[in-house]
Amino acid sequence: MSTTVSPLAGKSVWIMGTGRRKESVARVFLRAGSGKFTVNGRTTEQYFPNHAWKHDATEPLKFTSLGDQVDVMCTVHGGGVGGQAGAVRMGLSRAISRYNPELRPALRTNGFLTRDSRMKERKKYGQKGARKRFQFTKR
Repeated sequence: MSTTVSPLAGKSVWIMGTGRRKESVARVFLRAGSGKFTVNGRTTEQYFPNHAWKHDATEPLKFTSLGDQVDVMCTVHGGGVGGQAGAVRMGLSRAISRYNPELRPALRTNGFLTRDSRMKERKKYGQKGARKRFQFTKR
């Protein structure tokens, strides 16, 4: 007859998850609440005007159906808006898996906890860019 009570029950403890994508880094803080979602002090609609970016950033909440049960606060820097949306998605997934460990296998199988390792390729010496060469002249 032992009831398992979450150690976070009744407390407004922020749970953190870090997400990275390309050059972007997001720190996502999660706690039990009413469904408020802010990115760098702005709402998701203001910060991610493109529907695809907003969908990317909030997808883990919709997948786990925690959208109206938790408050999310993100700080993001670096890269572009698309990379930042991916970083928020990763950080949010990690925070959700810490918030409720039972959701971790479902998040893992659907690719939310997999880090996208694609990065910008470095510029090489003797070339104009990563792949582009200087113009070749035969004569």
